[in-house]
Amino acid sequence: MVMKKIKQKLDTQFTCLFCNHEKSVTCTMDKKSNVATLLCKVCGQSFQSPINSLSEPVDIYSDWVDACEAVAEEEAKLVENGKSLLDAGDGDVDGDEDEDVKAKDEDDY
Repeated sequence: MVMKKIKQKLDTQFTCLFCNHEKSVTCTMDKKSNVATLLCKVCGQSFQSPINSLSEPVDIYSDWVDACEAVAEEEAKLVENGKSLLDAGDGDVDGDEDEDVKAKDEDDY
């Protein structure tokens, strides 16, 4: 008698780390461009990660958890020194400082 190996199903919907809604985060995997995207359908939070042929949605979720923990750790270190991640940069969140200045100038008229 041959025993059939039972294949366990891995989760494909996850709890959002930001709004805590269960099964609100879904993963889309673009194997052509080797990029996976997590998206919360409740709060809109998203995360992208590189993938390979063996990657599964749970791996991307795990990468997101690790990335959030790394940011929280870095923020905790900065707070100990009296700073914040928001203070650490130049304030140009989207990287287009020139456009921000131009838009501000146009609003002045």
